[in-house]
Amino acid sequence: MQIHELFRKFAHRASESLGSPWAFAAAMMVIVVWGLTGPLFGFSETWQLVINTSTTIVTFLMVFLIQNTQNRDMRTLHLKLDELLRGVEGARDSLIDLEALSDEELLRLEREFHELQKRGQGDADRLEAIRKEREDRRGSASDGRLGR
Repeated sequence: MQIHELFRKFAHRASESLGSPWAFAAAMMVIVVWGLTGPLFGFSETWQLVINTSTTIVTFLMVFLIQNTQNRDMRTLHLKLDELLRGVEGARDSLIDLEALSDEELLRLEREFHELQKRGQGDADRLEAIRKEREDRRGSASDGRLGR
């Protein structure tokens, strides 16, 4: 098995378990125990260094796990949206793979959609009429089947 696949599986399991309420409760318990041991160690610099070092290491490692999980989630989301765009009649295929566009191109496209939204109220009314017409056709088609 490749290292990428091993890391993917590890990151998935780690993100599921470390994102659970039990993991949060365990982390809270560690902090409470650390705080309660303060008087035992005289609130020394070593006592403080233990929690600082521990949290720094955990945070450093969690950044990579979180980033891996987010990258994978975004990739799958993009693929699902690309499939929807490909399969919907009238959708622009040019919107597939938008993540490859430059920031300027994305901004231009965003402005275009804002303009479409402003003009869209008339489109929304037309879409509602089309939906109603389709429902009427489905209703009359099912009525026809029942009469057979």
